[in-house]
Amino acid sequence: MTLLHRVIAIVSLAVATPALAADARQDFREQWPLQLSAAQAGAYRLMLGEAQYRSAVSPQLADVQVFNARGQALPSALFSADQPLAQAAEWQALPWFPLPAQGGSGGDDLQLLTERNTDGSVRRVEARLGRSVGNASPGGWLVDASALRTGVQALRLDWEAPQALQVRVRVDASDDLRDWQRVADDVPLVDLQHDGRRLQQRRIEIGREAKYFRIVPTGGDALPVLSAVQAERVATAQAIAWQWRALGGAAGRPGEFEYTLDGRFPIAQVDIATPDNSVVQWTLLSRDDANQPWQVRAGPWVAYQLQDTDARRQSQTQSLAVATRDRFWKLTAAQGTAAMPAPTLKLGYQPEALVFLSQGEPPYSLAAGSVRAARLDAPVGTVIARLREQQGAQWQPALATVQGAAQPLGGDAAVQPVRDWKRWLLWGLLVLGVLIVGGFAASLLRQAGRARE
Repeated sequence: MTLLHRVIAIVSLAVATPALAADARQDFREQWPLQLSAAQAGAYRLMLGEAQYRSAVSPQLADVQVFNARGQALPSALFSADQPLAQAAEWQALPWFPLPAQGGSGGDDLQLLTERNTDGSVRRVEARLGRSVGNASPGGWLVDASALRTGVQALRLDWEAPQALQVRVRVDASDDLRDWQRVADDVPLVDLQHDGRRLQQRRIEIGREAKYFRIVPTGGDALPVLSAVQAERVATAQAIAWQWRALGGAAGRPGEFEYTLDGRFPIAQVDIATPDNSVVQWTLLSRDDANQPWQVRAGPWVAYQLQDTDARRQSQTQSLAVATRDRFWKLTAAQGTAAMPAPTLKLGYQPEALVFLSQGEPPYSLAAGSVRAARLDAPVGTVIARLREQQGAQWQPALATVQGAAQPLGGDAAVQPVRDWKRWLLWGLLVLGVLIVGGFAASLLRQAGRARE
């Protein structure tokens, strides 16, 4: 049994879900079959789609759950779009330049003369040695990351290694090739072969943003002949595609328009569109229940839209301080007028990822929409962190995707409010008890009255 399967077994026993119960999918409105990119991968990452958000009713999206073929709930957890597990790692090739061998063991006296293009990228590097003396050691490499618009999570090196390799390097970062800051120290690079097997360590953790990286050896061992350098880009919320829901509004009081969102989407941005040129100062409010007070989500801000013969110009989208899944939304104009047409409210969100651990026999399915069942998030993040320690920081859960149309389960009855018969029965017994006690008291009063007569 592998480490992954041991961890899955432990987590499955710790999570308080009805995994050993009979088919629990009938508590959900509908389900979708899942296709796995790799069989028996142990852990999978599933990006939620519009259909799942529209089917869910829980404000915390707790009624979205993965099941196996026997209807048993699998250990899972929900991750926001900007968390590392929500998106697959993105690698980009970077230009690099060999540095000449230098004397001594420090390397801090290395002077770099560079020629750059107009966009800041390096065209040529000339290295001059300082006054240090001693035996020559490898000079290392200079990596140009100025073309990246995001930070670097890690660097991956490819080299030609005809013989065994085991060296240690350090990494310095700079934005101007003059001032350097150490970001990684004593990093092992390994390439060993024995008995038909190969062990490699080519990854260097960075975890920061910089234009240039300098990789130099910390000892006198010879570096391999480098062939390529790739950067794992840091995932950012801005780099993930936004999805938009366009809502038509209903006019209320002058300058107020109300909207209803058709799903539990994690709304984090807002935009406004009008049929004609406009400039209005808006305030956006929302609530999840018609009986709750409105909460300000954005603004006031000035939204404009101008269309001329050349182009269409409009104001920037507004970001919400905290993402929300509220159902009801309202726009309020600072200069309310009854003649103002209802603008189109555009609500933006980034799809989330449901990471789950395989358990039981496939096929697996994704169910959504329930007022009776709730997913308890398993400590999946802890499991993934442990697996990355064992299998490398670049490891990611395999991809799972929704395939085919929705299949009905409990239908709309699964999302209807559950009547608490026990509570009604208790109240009925209390009322009956009061009536009995009242009747008994009235009987005693009547008997006392006749005795006095």
